[in-house]
Order: sequence, then C-alpha cells, then structure tokens
Amino acid sequence: MIGDLPSLLILESIWLQTHRFSQIQQRTSLPKAMVSNRLQKLQEAQIVRKRPCRGDSSRFDYLLSDIGLDLYWVTLMLHRWEQRWARTPKAFRVSLIHTGCGHTTIPTPICGHCHEEFDVNDVIWEPGPGLGLMQPNYMRRRLRRALATSTENALLFTDSAELLGDRWCALVIRSLLMGVDRYDQILEDTAIATNILSERLKWLVEFEAIEAIPVGDNYGRKRYQLTDKGSDFAPVLIMLQAWGDRHFAAPEGVPIVVRHKRCGAVLQPTVACSHCGEPMSPGDTRPQIAEAVAR
Repeated sequence: MIGDLPSLLILESIWLQTHRFSQIQQRTSLPKAMVSNRLQKLQEAQIVRKRPCRGDSSRFDYLLSDIGLDLYWVTLMLHRWEQRWARTPKAFRVSLIHTGCGHTTIPTPICGHCHEEFDVNDVIWEPGPGLGLMQPNYMRRRLRRALATSTENALLFTDSAELLGDRWCALVIRSLLMGVDRYDQILEDTAIATNILSERLKWLVEFEAIEAIPVGDNYGRKRYQLTDKGSDFAPVLIMLQAWGDRHFAAPEGVPIVVRHKRCGAVLQPTVACSHCGEPMSPGDTRPQIAEAVAR
C-alpha cells in the first residue's frame, strides 16, 4: 500500500499540513495525473480520506484517516533514520517538540514491555500463526527512485523514502534482517525477478546500506550483510510490520512474531521521547520547521 515512492511523498506532504490537491502537487512536484492516481489508491486503502472544503463543496481537503494516522511511529522512525544517515541536502529541517515534556526530542524505539531501547541486534523473528495465510500482491511499477531527490523543494524524507518507497529494496533489507544473506536465498525469500534483484543489490551496495562479501576462494559467490546504515533501518520496518499486524493480519494471527531478547517478551514496538521516555503520539508532538542554512 505504501511501498511506492510517490505515495510516500504525498503522505509526507499531508503530514506537513498540506491538504489541498494543488498544494500537494506543488510540494511534491509530481505530475498531476500521478498525484490524482495515488490519492485515489490511498483512499481505496483507507489511509487517506477527503473532506469538502468549508465554504466550497466542489473542492476537497485530503486528510489522514485513523489508519493513516497510525503510521505516525513509522514516520518518526523515518525521521530518525533520515537525521542520522541522509546524504541529500535539505531545503528545510525539522525538529520535533514533545509537548508532554516541552523538550526537543529524538524519537527512540523501545520495547513497550520492558521500556528498553532496542535495535536490530536485540530482536529475533519467529514464525507466527498467520504465516503463509496472506499472499503478497506486488504491483509492478517503474522505478522512480530519482523523485525523492530531483525536486527543488528537497523534501523531508529523501534517502529514507528511496528505501521504503522501493518495495524491492525494503524486501531485500527485510531478508537480510532475518538472516537470509545469499543471492539464491534472497531470490527465493522475496520472489523478486533475477534482473530486478541484481539491480537492487548493486544499488544498495552503492547506497552503503549493504555490503557484498566474497565467500571462500570463489570470488563469484558472495553473501550480503547490512552495514550500520542498513541495520539502523530495522526500526522503520519493525514499526511498519506492527502497523500491518494491527490492521491487516489474517484472522488466525500475525505471520511473524518479533521477540525482544533482553526481556524475552514478544516485542511491543513503541516510539518514546528521548527526554522523558513517554510514548509519542500525533497529539503531543509538534514539528518545528526551519529553513536550512544552505541548500
């Protein structure tokens, strides 16, 4: 539903309080037809809703639905990763104020059971009761990677949107997080076409999210592993998985269970304020936008 770069850019625009069609199109610099198409798909997925403008019922505001608002922790993890790793220059910068404590905050992924911060080394994946009951439906779309960095507006999520907005890259990272690290294993795990997988692996190496390591004396064989930059994307995917589990899991249960090694409990991924440790929500978090010193 959101593994598509234009859709992510539109959701980012709405999150930054841009609600009119013309404003969304201007902020994202996407073609009007593409904005119209993606807004329609986001409405069909019940992530975005539209509301007639006050005083002019022929025009509409596009707002996040409850399901769309529930992507907030995914958004915060994208922001966290972007602040740490993005290479693309920004036209503006965003800091977050947690109104609960009044301090500038860095969104922090924690286990909701023990309240300890977690990273990729602190979790393990286990088969869940819904494993194999939901078949993925990957629509083929042209690669639009340059969209995140080609606009004059220099959007908030550029590098992170390239990863999450390219479903194939996200699937490769997911496989590596779960210990699948050989080309043929990744191919089987993701069901990506061979030419697409080869291209994505090459790009992820250039992007410095993964590295290729020769296996034994046969330099034609390689295994792939995440760099620190790639590993730090794990909280984004874990929050996204939790969002999917809340809204789209099979009646039998979730397909994959994430367990927190430190406390042994099933991970309850939560985003907390780095200052006071309390969970963050849209109602108590205020983005502060400022022009960057240099573009």
